[in-house]
Amino acid sequence: MDWSWRALYNHRVAHAVPDALGRVSRGLAAALRARRGVFALAAATVFVLDIAVPPIVLSLAKKPADYFTVNPWLVRLPGYLVAGDAPLGERLGKTWNLALFWFSADNPYGVEWGFAVTVGDLARFLSMAALIGAYFALWAYQRDGGGAATWASRAGAPGGVLGACSSVLGLATGGCTVMGCGAPVIPVVGLAFAGLSSTTLKLLSDLSTVATTAVLAGLAAGVVYLAWRVGAPSASTPARPEPAASTAAG
Repeated sequence: MDWSWRALYNHRVAHAVPDALGRVSRGLAAALRARRGVFALAAATVFVLDIAVPPIVLSLAKKPADYFTVNPWLVRLPGYLVAGDAPLGERLGKTWNLALFWFSADNPYGVEWGFAVTVGDLARFLSMAALIGAYFALWAYQRDGGGAATWASRAGAPGGVLGACSSVLGLATGGCTVMGCGAPVIPVVGLAFAGLSSTTLKLLSDLSTVATTAVLAGLAAGVVYLAWRVGAPSASTPARPEPAASTAAG
């Protein structure tokens, strides 16, 4: 009898993870197919604002942007990656930190402010946009009856709005700036106000990193949970057969 229960337990454990992953995948795919417009709108809005908010704030608070350019070196990037002199790992690392484009404003003494977007920043913006788009698509799909209705479907929108606002307003780390490369978006916005010390900017940077991790983790957990709910098998779907106790005993 002990062996029969052990076999049943092993059977369930062996299929639990694949079943859960399949259920999440089915739920996410169903929501994206049915609410592709919601996904596209939410993702595009977050992506555009992630790039636009810092230069807009700096333009309003300090001086209007008077220069924008795309890195002219990008045309040489494929050749550098394929046949550069440095080791591949070093080439990839430099590419990750390569500025793709930047905004800036000049003053009589040089650069008043600047904001650049690197390859890493662009990847982060795209990831955040896709995650928030998926969140809203799942919430809208479940709200309209595509999956089991729970408190999560009613409370999901505020969580998605929190994630979007966190990304847009600077809880997500942003691109390097001409003034202080590596400062996240919050310090970039902070640079619009006079009197902030380097210590204050460093504190804002650290808080930004912690807040970004927390928001992304919570948002990712929400996406997984909603997808799991949406992917629940219907009543007509036959359950996976389990070994009978007598069979396992034999």
